[in-house]
Amino acid sequence: MNIQLNKKMQLLILFTLASSLVCIAQSIITTGVVYLMSDFSVSSTQAQWSYSAFLLVVGVMIPLSAFISRRFSARSIFFFSLIVFLIGSVICYFSTSLIVLIFGRILQAIGNGIIMPYMQILLLRSIPEEKWQTYMGLYGLVIAIAPVLGSFLGGFVITLYGWRELFTFFTIATLILLVLGIIFVKDNTPTEDYPLDYLSVVLSVIGCAGVMFGFTNVADYGFTHYMVILPIIIGIIALILFLKRQSKLEHPLINLSILKNKYFLVGTIFICILYACLNGCTALLPIFIQGVAYNSAIFSASVLLPGGLLIIVFNIIGPLLTNRIGIKKVLILGCLISIIGFGAMMFYTQDSSFEFMAITQSIRYIGTGLALMPATTWTLTMVSDKVEDGTAVNNTLRQIFAAIGSSMVVVIAAILAGGAINHNSASVVAFNQTSLIMLALHVFMLILTIIFIDDKDKIETSEI
Repeated sequence: MNIQLNKKMQLLILFTLASSLVCIAQSIITTGVVYLMSDFSVSSTQAQWSYSAFLLVVGVMIPLSAFISRRFSARSIFFFSLIVFLIGSVICYFSTSLIVLIFGRILQAIGNGIIMPYMQILLLRSIPEEKWQTYMGLYGLVIAIAPVLGSFLGGFVITLYGWRELFTFFTIATLILLVLGIIFVKDNTPTEDYPLDYLSVVLSVIGCAGVMFGFTNVADYGFTHYMVILPIIIGIIALILFLKRQSKLEHPLINLSILKNKYFLVGTIFICILYACLNGCTALLPIFIQGVAYNSAIFSASVLLPGGLLIIVFNIIGPLLTNRIGIKKVLILGCLISIIGFGAMMFYTQDSSFEFMAITQSIRYIGTGLALMPATTWTLTMVSDKVEDGTAVNNTLRQIFAAIGSSMVVVIAAILAGGAINHNSASVVAFNQTSLIMLALHVFMLILTIIFIDDKDKIETSEI
């Protein structure tokens, strides 16, 4: 028994380390967007694809998580995903154009999109449901540390050595993890002959990529250009066909019938909006601080560091507080604090002090940290008997909205600024107006919480 427990712990620890590494890769490039614009002579919306494409690919990969977790062993998943991530890191380092860089980022994202949801499934399979909030808080703590420290250190690395050295770190770290995997990952988790519907995979890729590509082109071409309209139409048609096909398959790629549970649906909507705003700010703030206010990447990373450290702390406090006072009060508190943070962002100027921006971003991060893991765990407990399908649906929609949010927030700001974000007063006003939009979305989340969200036992009692 002890030997089996030790093997399981070794597996969880290595997957947690791997998840932390691929999490760093997700957002660390945002501190270097301004440098990519200069090196490759591209616009902010084009350079933003180095981040948005990563999120989109992760979103496309996650529907496969239920299939992957049933079909392949933990050992196979660990080595395949890290090898793909390693190849992507090497390509990024040697990239000579934005297109090549984005291709490398796509390979990195494939590794991320396999490891992250599998880690969550592995954890939920191993822990009793009554302990999900606590252990998901610990998981959130580990996963939150990685991108925060990564973004902060990334600002220094980019300023002192250039953005390519980020991928030197990923290459070395991945090689170390692969060696550790050879030594310690001996687990052969049970597998089954679960079929994969290839047409569903193709339709989901075309649908998500089409919609994303179209919306990202709005800032460069306007709403009426064929480079905007055509991809969006193709994407929507593909998504409609994808949705219809899932309802007819005995083994769907993603079990969307789970969305018939209204509480799971409400929780998923809450999480999607939360992630869209979180990733939108992650993308927009470095552009504002560096491109509009003319501060350095180190300044940008330093502004976000205190809030990033606080979101780590509140990733633990949120679930613990939920166990004490209930999910509704925690999410209401999280939304209210976030609203204060976004309200303060409406008063940013080119001359805003480091202290003002750092404090207000910290407030926003506290709100997000309080809500993030409790909302995710609560949503999954609503379908605890179908955790693989629930995780796949929730994570897929979350990542797609994160990808759209990271792109659309920058696009909206660019449109409001007159077509491009630059060092001028129009861009400042556009940033303030975009902050107001995200504030309004958090007000909507607050209303959802008040009306629909409550502890599981209270919901079950009220419906008897």
